[in-house]
Amino acid sequence: MSEKKAEPKSIEEIFERLESIISNLESGDIPLDKSLALFERGMTLAETCRVQLNAAEQKVQELMKDKGGLVDEEDDS
Repeated sequence: MSEKKAEPKSIEEIFERLESIISNLESGDIPLDKSLALFERGMTLAETCRVQLNAAEQKVQELMKDKGGLVDEEDDS
């Protein structure tokens, strides 16, 4: 894994990177060790995306409350 790419910053960049990883994994043309490394990287990116989406959702809810808007909070459990 000598090629280092810049860390994706936006959710869109993360999705693009995840799609690339999925495509590589689905091709089946890569050795097991590289597949495992790609899978691990994909899991890390997915977690980063989840954190960013949760932060965005929280920000929207705060803005809605600040503006007196109605917020339908779902139970996440």
